[in-house]
Amino acid sequence: MLNPRGYGEEELVSNRASLLLYGGTEEERRSWAQEAAYHFEHEGALVEVRQAAELAPALQRPKGVVFIPDVSKLGREAQGAILRCLQTQEERPKLVVAILGSADAALERGVLRDDLHYRLHQAQVNLAQPGLRETLKERWARLAELRAVKEAEARAAAERDLQAAMNRAPGTVTRLTPQQRKAQGVKAPARKTGRR
Repeated sequence: MLNPRGYGEEELVSNRASLLLYGGTEEERRSWAQEAAYHFEHEGALVEVRQAAELAPALQRPKGVVFIPDVSKLGREAQGAILRCLQTQEERPKLVVAILGSADAALERGVLRDDLHYRLHQAQVNLAQPGLRETLKERWARLAELRAVKEAEARAAAERDLQAAMNRAPGTVTRLTPQQRKAQGVKAPARKTGRR
């Protein structure tokens, strides 16, 4: 689905561009943001901002995805902080700025800043666009399957490592990597610091 104002929806879900997301239900907007975060999961978990006080630390992140479920609830001052982040912060997270209803209606009501809307005018996704809901449901179902496979593989690898550690002959000395220790719940041995 192409967005006549700029990026296409599928491109926006996987690229680094910040965007304005509207239409659909809050759960659908959150699912869209979670899909975007899946593309950047190596940069950290999705951060959700519901109150103005949570915004500043979220914007200071150099990477990852920040989801704002309803930017109108944060107020105009917080929207100004989002705009400054987009204009001046070279390293920043991908911002998924969502709003209830349509962006045009939010502008008319005065709950969405004109300058923030203008800044994101080429990166907007309307989840109420005809046919998009069905496309997204199919995509999210495939994504859920991919996540389930990935989690199963991670559990199987941890189980293999644990079995390998338990099968070692008694009395042998084996060094575990920090990841293996974490998977097995083993604490690192304390270092001796006494003088000789």
